[in-house]
Amino acid sequence: MAGLGVNIDHVATVRQARRTVEPDPVWAAAEAELGGADCITFHLRQDRRHIIDRDVHLLKETVQVKLNMEMSLADEIVEIALEIKPEQVSLVPEKREELTTEGGLDVAGQAERVAGAVKRLKDVGIVASAFIDPDPVQISASRDAGFDAIEIHTGKYANAKGDDEVAGTLAEIRDGLSAGLDAGLIVHGGHGLTYRNVTPVAAMEGFSEFNIGHSIIARAVFTGLREAVAEMKRLIEKAAGR
Repeated sequence: MAGLGVNIDHVATVRQARRTVEPDPVWAAAEAELGGADCITFHLRQDRRHIIDRDVHLLKETVQVKLNMEMSLADEIVEIALEIKPEQVSLVPEKREELTTEGGLDVAGQAERVAGAVKRLKDVGIVASAFIDPDPVQISASRDAGFDAIEIHTGKYANAKGDDEVAGTLAEIRDGLSAGLDAGLIVHGGHGLTYRNVTPVAAMEGFSEFNIGHSIIARAVFTGLREAVAEMKRLIEKAAGR
């Protein structure tokens, strides 16, 4: 059954809106773990718009489950990852003006640069994952670049309208999952997954992990983070037949 990675970035977004000390994403990570999270995910952006360097160091010291650092290929960020050594990094595209990550990383289009970063990360024992669209070209390029895993971008499915479009995007995810497994890669999924739409994706056999942030943090405003995480985990377990 796939594990649940909880992205805590949006807790930091609320904190940074006032440039104060609360809510603390490090506390949020602990609450998510108590709710059953199998992984804590955070994105250290170049502009530090939400997660900041202080958070990264404390998360490394305190998180008891897998720690997954989403990051761009920027040299500064790669150096921080090499210093902190989270269990896993997820390489993602990053634009300064975007509200959230838009689309998957173009591994094929920058293969040499990506492969160089992957080698450096893996040389210090970090598991390397690529956040990509369910595109056979990008899946093959990720394998060739040396990634251990891929995270299939599920945003197109999350934004789909109407039964036909939803069915088509689910088929793309299913094909990407199959291609990733055939390539010998660990396959994760994430982006735009919510309590309402996670079940069809979670029912696909072969995913190792789902990374979900906004929907869980939004639910936590009303239920508390432990319960919000536990509820999402129950949906994933139910979809997997447990």
